[in-house]
Amino acid sequence: MTDHYILDGRKAVRADFMTWARWLEKADRRVAATHNDHVRVSTVFLGRDHSFGSGPPLLFETMIFGGEHDAYQERCTTWKQAEKMHKKACALAYGNSQEVTTAK
Repeated sequence: MTDHYILDGRKAVRADFMTWARWLEKADRRVAATHNDHVRVSTVFLGRDHSFGSGPPLLFETMIFGGEHDAYQERCTTWKQAEKMHKKACALAYGNSQEVTTAK
């Protein structure tokens, strides 16, 4: 069984190593990115299962860089969960601040 995945649209599908490696070279793996002058929140598709055999595959990761919650990290299984996870991290990082920029 492989722990390599690629995206088919927004759906993660298993892939053999060579398919994964070729896909990874040109893939846009970003789900969302939000930032201001001091803090960045990033959510990406990892392409590898980070559950290490313990539960469902963890394929997406959100991290906070900078600020009070620097190094915050959370992982999930689906794109939809990743979008929710990103919003949760933004609420944590920025509170009600309107001074942020979000990109896909």
